[in-house]
Formats: sequence, C-alpha cells, structure tokens
Amino acid sequence: MNRTDRLLAMVLELQRKGKRRAEDLAATFAITRRTVYRDIQALCEAGVPVVALPGQGYTLMDGYFLPPLSFSTDEATMLLFGCAFIAEHFDSQYKQAAQSARRKIEAVLSDKRRAEVGYLQNSIAVVAMGVREGEGETLRLIRRAVIESKRLRFVYHTRFSQDGSSQHNRREADPYGLVNFIGSWYLVAYCHLRKALRNFRLDRCSEINILDTGFTRPANFTLEEIAPDDQRQLIIRALFDPEIADWVKEAKSFFIDEMHDTADGLLVTLRVRTENEVVNWLLSWGGKVKVLEPRSMQERLIREARKILQNLETAKSR
Repeated sequence: MNRTDRLLAMVLELQRKGKRRAEDLAATFAITRRTVYRDIQALCEAGVPVVALPGQGYTLMDGYFLPPLSFSTDEATMLLFGCAFIAEHFDSQYKQAAQSARRKIEAVLSDKRRAEVGYLQNSIAVVAMGVREGEGETLRLIRRAVIESKRLRFVYHTRFSQDGSSQHNRREADPYGLVNFIGSWYLVAYCHLRKALRNFRLDRCSEINILDTGFTRPANFTLEEIAPDDQRQLIIRALFDPEIADWVKEAKSFFIDEMHDTADGLLVTLRVRTENEVVNWLLSWGGKVKVLEPRSMQERLIREARKILQNLETAKSR
C-alpha cells in the first residue's frame, strides 16, 4: 500500500472506529509507530482535523466526515444489494433509510458505472422472505429498547416446554440484540425468568411493553459469539442415508450441532431441550433416517409411526 492510499485508509479507520491508538494503527497498517506519527502530521497539514487525546489515541474532530468516495462496479453493486436487502427485511423506518442511501450511492456513480451496476442488478436476484405483516411495529419497539437499554415485558408462546405442552408465559428480559435467521427475527436477551441468555422468536411474542428499568449489556457481548443454550443438554444422533445427505444439509434443522459424512451416510448430532423440538423434522425424512441414540427418541418415533399408521387405517375404513 503506497502512502497516499494509506493516509486515506487511516482517515477511514478513524472515521469507522472513533478512537485509535498509535500502536493500533501501526498494527492495522503494518507500519512503525514513528510512521504513524508522520502520517498523522501529514493529515493535519492537509486539513484533516485529527485530534490527539492523551492516553486514548487519535480521533477525528466531531462533525468531520470524508466526502463521498468513488466505487468500483463490484463495490457499488454490493452496496446497492445491501440496501435492497435492508429495505426488504427491516421495518418502514429503515426501509426509507436504505432507499435514501441507495439514491445517494447511485447519484455519485458515473453514467458508465451506473449502467454497469444496473446491468449486474438485473442479472442477479436475491429472493428472501421480507418482514411479516404486523412485525414492523414489533421490530421498531424492540429496536428502541435495545438502543435505550430498557427492559422489556412480554407474553411468550413457548412451542415446546419441558413437559411437551404448549404454553404462554410472561417474561421480563434485557434486550441485547436482534438476529434475522432464515427469514425469522429473533430477540437475543437476558431472561429474568430463566436467569440466562435466551433467543425469543418475535412472532411468538405479544403484549410487548418497554419498562422504565434500565440495564447494562455485558461489555464483551457480541452477536457473533452467542454462547450455546446451556439448557440444550439432550443429545440426539441420527444417521441419514447417503442419497439424501445433500438434502439434509440444505434443509438442516436449527438444532443441529454437528454433521459428518461417513461411509454409512450423514451422521448428524442435534442438541435440544426436549425431544419435541425435532420429532417432526426427523419424521419428515421417513425411512431414510435411523436414530442411533437415545433410546427414548427411538421409542418416541416408533409411537409416532404407529399413530400415523393407525390414522391411515382409520381413514381407509371410512
């Protein structure tokens, strides 16, 4: 990287991270701290308002923003695809922001670049489930609670409880973040009922209220490193016929912990709270799957298969 490119990248790094120490910048750009000092001086001489904070590092003066950059065709295409994805998957507020960002990106493109990007956009399609009806308001409410660090109270419909029955219960939880997984939104929050981190599917939440009670999210929390649910202690292992291994990988269950190809087929390990969570998924593969353990899961599937057979015989006799 030449010096001009490095100076530009350094401004972007400060703009993106807020504060950076000299040793952080040196490590990021593989240069010495002495070179960092010279680069910072060069930026200041060029009119970039870099501020040195004793003991904290460097930052940009409040309100400074780098003017729009030029984008390559690939860069512009990815940014516009990102805007389209956000507009499709978020509520109306973020949809409007994404559409506004798209217009600004398109405005700084040259006619030639805009034509190239438009051609690529018409050649590649990303099809995904958008926000469900009525979910937009829920997203806005929970997003505000996340930003303001306010506790939530809501009624949650637990599809599979520990005893296998469906139930509604009232929860209070500290909202840490939101995750969109395979078209469904999940709230990652500390549940005060369970005294642990939990994932709540938004379409199972109702009567949502933001409380006045505040909370402090753990400093080391990241959505990328959510700890496994410590309540999922039941391990189920199943072997799938080789001929359907690819289809299992394509339509894998949320509860899959590991998958391994073996000479006998695809060995799948699932980690669940109760057997109810994966009974229907396992049954959907018919005779192409063999449950290896636990014995209770084998017996459960036998009972379900007998019920299916009984229902078929009853239907035939009518």
